Amino acid sequence: MAKEKTRYSDEELQEFKELILVKLAEAKEDLDLLQGSLSHKDDHGTDDTGRTFNMMEDGSETLSREEVAQLGARQEKFIQNLKNALIRIENKTYGICRVTGKLIRKERLKLVPHATLSIDAKNQQGS
Repeated sequence: MAKEKTRYSDEELQEFKELILVKLAEAKEDLDLLQGSLSHKDDHGTDDTGRTFNMMEDGSETLSREEVAQLGARQEKFIQNLKNALIRIENKTYGICRVTGKLIRKERLKLVPHATLSIDAKNQQGS
């Protein structure tokens, strides 16, 4: 009977690292766009170009800015989670469920590269 793997190989970890680095670059780009829209630096001066831009109520604009700020905060958390995943790769603890101690399935890690819980552990949390 084959011994169950307790960690991913260095080659597998390198694959995950490359995936995470791509996701990290995309996430940082998205965050820059969100922050740009909050600071209006990418506004192109359209505020005073006509009535269509002024039709939106002030309250709606504030809500929109709050939503963008929330998206930015969520994006910052995602970036931090990806950075933490890179640290786990360096420590060779990446892909190990923090509840069960077993390997998280590759398919899950490819979809959620910062996952620290296996599907079983995640489902147990919801109970």
